[in-house]
Amino acid sequence: MLEGIKAILEQPNQRTKEELRDLALLAVMYDTGARVQEIADICVNDVRLTPPSTIKLTGKGKKSRIVPLMNRTTAILHQYMDRLGLSVSSVSTNPLFVNRECDRLTRSGIAYILTKYVELARNVESEQIPAKVTPHTLRHSRAMHLLQSGVNLVYIRDLLGHSNIKTTEIYARADSDMKRAALENASPPIIQNEAPVWQENNDLLKWLQSLGNAK
Repeated sequence: MLEGIKAILEQPNQRTKEELRDLALLAVMYDTGARVQEIADICVNDVRLTPPSTIKLTGKGKKSRIVPLMNRTTAILHQYMDRLGLSVSSVSTNPLFVNRECDRLTRSGIAYILTKYVELARNVESEQIPAKVTPHTLRHSRAMHLLQSGVNLVYIRDLLGHSNIKTTEIYARADSDMKRAALENASPPIIQNEAPVWQENNDLLKWLQSLGNAK
């Protein structure tokens, strides 16, 4: 799915304010592994672009967490906020991502934007794009990619805003299942599932047993 994510993020052309917004939105969604409602709730003053660049996400139970931003995402956000005039203090409490009416994007609006670029990416990398891609797919993919890169589950838990490490362990089990499937597909059938034919021959088994009893 990593190549699929790359293909999706390559679709917005950045020539218009709307597509620059879409690129910033998708980059933040994947980079932070945020829930779709957390993305919708981000305000301008939740973003820190000076090193170390971070973004504040407010999740379930109004619990907030600070998530680091990667350099590429920081650069995209910098460009987006400057172009839309979001770098001034007078708009610090405004929503970070808005629609054409300057209203905060809704969950369905975010899903619509993602689907738009998924379909464009599918025309380029059809084999890399799953049949169904939702905002949660980006969250799940980010967690899996971090896990496969060797990032500790505790850090992934904090990034995703899970209150319990057991919730995050779901990704570890999923990764284990995928590795098992890959190994099974790549391994020759050395160990047979079925018993050898001779084990079903009662006369032969009795004869072998008599050899073992002979003195």
